[in-house]
Amino acid sequence: MTDSPAPAAPARFERPSAFAFLGYAAGLTLIFWCLAGAGFSFEKMVSAPPRFADFAARALPPNLDPKVLARLGWKMVETLQIAIAGGVIGVLLSVPVALLAARGLIFGPRVNQTTRMALGFVRAVPDIAWALVFVVAVGLGPFAGMLAIVVDTIGFCGRFFADDMEATDRGPAESLTAAGARSIDVVACTTVPAAMPAFTSTSLYALEKAVRSSTILGLVGAGGIGIELKVGFDLFDYPTAMTVILMIAVVVVGIEQVSGQVRRRIIGETR
Repeated sequence: MTDSPAPAAPARFERPSAFAFLGYAAGLTLIFWCLAGAGFSFEKMVSAPPRFADFAARALPPNLDPKVLARLGWKMVETLQIAIAGGVIGVLLSVPVALLAARGLIFGPRVNQTTRMALGFVRAVPDIAWALVFVVAVGLGPFAGMLAIVVDTIGFCGRFFADDMEATDRGPAESLTAAGARSIDVVACTTVPAAMPAFTSTSLYALEKAVRSSTILGLVGAGGIGIELKVGFDLFDYPTAMTVILMIAVVVVGIEQVSGQVRRRIIGETR
């Protein structure tokens, strides 16, 4: 028996076509153009570490004065109140909005497309911009921040809830439809229960997002601990600003850990 020749090793790099080469060149040109527009500077990158080290030296140790901690603690509680209230209301309102956006359930393509376009507009506007709008509409304070979280959560959950309902098994729904059930009854009895685990997981992600967003809404006067961060930097009170940053990090990471454990439990129960 003769040994068969070993197969030739594939080329490490495939020679690009002329069209692909032009695409690569255009991509690199776009990247360099964006870097120039963003003010990229090697000089600033080199000078940044010493400046950051100077900030760290002036900010550490953080301000642990009991009176300061008590004041910041109440502001953090207000931040969580904004996030939870706005997130819960936004999730509840997202369900009927998702029914309008979900294709092939209750409403026709025109309603579905219009609702999806509206949700796309809501998601395109940053939450801090919504906070500015509501500060003008209802005045300074946490209520404006809560309304901003509500709108931002509807934009986030409405689209995902609609996609979750579209992805459910249509067999039970088709059986009820063949038996003469109305569309709203079919959705309430089959589609929504089947999508509920996905709804819960998406809602928990929305809560995490709401907590992160609510920590900075105070920068524009919409309540929460963000105003303390702004005041700390405006007054060059870096130890207090560092305290705020550490408090935000601890709370956000804690919420993410709890949310992750709940999601894993839900996934385990539904398998």
